[in-house]
Amino acid sequence: MLIIMESFFLLLSMVVALINDEQNCWQCFLLTALGAAGVGALCVFWSRKGENKRMRRADNFLVVALSWIVFSIIGMVPFLYLAHMNLSSAFFETMSGFTTTGATCIEEIDPLPKSLLFWRALTQWIGGLGIVVFSFALIPVYEMKNSNIYSAEVTGLGLDKLRPKIGSTARRVLLIYLVLTGSCAFLYWLGPMSLYDAVCHSFTTIATGGFSTHSSSIAYFHSSYLEYVASFFMIISSINFSLYYYMSIRRSRVLFQNEEVRVFLSYIGISVVIFMLLFYFAPVPEKADALLPKGFEESFRSALFHVSSVATSTGFSAQKFDYVAWGASFWMPTVVIMAIGSCAGSTAGGIKVIRIIICAKSAFNELIRMLHPRAVLGVRVNKQIVSEHKVRQALVFVFIYFLLVVIAMTCYSLLGADVDTALGSSISMLSNVGPATGATGPASTFANVPASGKWLMSVYMLIGRLEIFTVLFLLMPGYWKDRK
Repeated sequence: MLIIMESFFLLLSMVVALINDEQNCWQCFLLTALGAAGVGALCVFWSRKGENKRMRRADNFLVVALSWIVFSIIGMVPFLYLAHMNLSSAFFETMSGFTTTGATCIEEIDPLPKSLLFWRALTQWIGGLGIVVFSFALIPVYEMKNSNIYSAEVTGLGLDKLRPKIGSTARRVLLIYLVLTGSCAFLYWLGPMSLYDAVCHSFTTIATGGFSTHSSSIAYFHSSYLEYVASFFMIISSINFSLYYYMSIRRSRVLFQNEEVRVFLSYIGISVVIFMLLFYFAPVPEKADALLPKGFEESFRSALFHVSSVATSTGFSAQKFDYVAWGASFWMPTVVIMAIGSCAGSTAGGIKVIRIIICAKSAFNELIRMLHPRAVLGVRVNKQIVSEHKVRQALVFVFIYFLLVVIAMTCYSLLGADVDTALGSSISMLSNVGPATGATGPASTFANVPASGKWLMSVYMLIGRLEIFTVLFLLMPGYWKDRK
């Protein structure tokens, strides 16, 4: 059913090809959609002939991980034939889309067919909300059987308990997602963007993906207005969607009462101030000095856009902003922001602010226990005690996150990457940001990365999007022994 659902999204791109009279393109999208629908129908027929077994919790993790991989395999077909990409690059591009990473292997985006760029943006829009969430919202049959599959994808979202039926929750969240996308597209269209550009950029902004219809991204339009609009919607989209859900049904002020949101907005504000100070006081190479923003308004706008783009893992590029060319004083804090990310339950990536809060409070409690060994202390978030299980889970997540970064850095170094590139690429892929540092910075693409590096990055993008545990769970020997 998931594969059949993907075929309908491919047909939307076929319609765009027909509107723009792109003959080869609409034929490619039609054939790909028919092939996907055929494979999906065959699987449905095959599964009905077997025993009707209820899926175990372990099976849900496998289904979710395979859904993203199969979606990417089918979704890469248009890139193979219309962009003439090789297999590793096409899969990398598609996985980057569905995981909302925004890293690209395409050096010249502007000459590509509009329908292909629409599909490229649409993959991010689908992946932003989540493939399984779309399935629960659009295919009512999924409301039955097992809702654990929903939780396996939206780790930490907790929406499966908001309504008695998981399908009702998914449809309400999808409605919120559509309203945000429509509002963003309308405000983009009021600026210098065409309707086509506005729709494509709204897809990738709300999904915090960062794919653009132009090689120079948002900087192509030379518009201060668009930078402010994009900054606003990137921040809005990186806040926990369950809070919007509660606001829509209770009309409460739960959004600003949430501790994670308050810390997130504060951290955004502090980061903006830091970058503004760097514009004035940080040493910059002479050849890159001309790119620095001038004046208070331009400095504020550039800092706000950059921090919003990186912290929300969107990865858009703005005017006059190349943090790699300006040196380590700019790209080092950028990498830190990449790692932290935004709020849990949003379309953004990274470690997430809530985990940082829990780890920081847990560390503070340990310091107090050193002075007062008998003290009974708990970690409180939103005035509620966080269970020891959740605290332990957050600490383990952060540990595994940095362990994976070290492993990726080692692999990239063996492939010939320098330290800057290896560090930035590792964190960027795992946090689903897109632009990295060094040779894969905002002014570059991933086209020159070796095929083995692209496959490794694709795996890391999937691990980051499914928040580590869902994918690593499948690598445990015990998982496969239990299935026998």
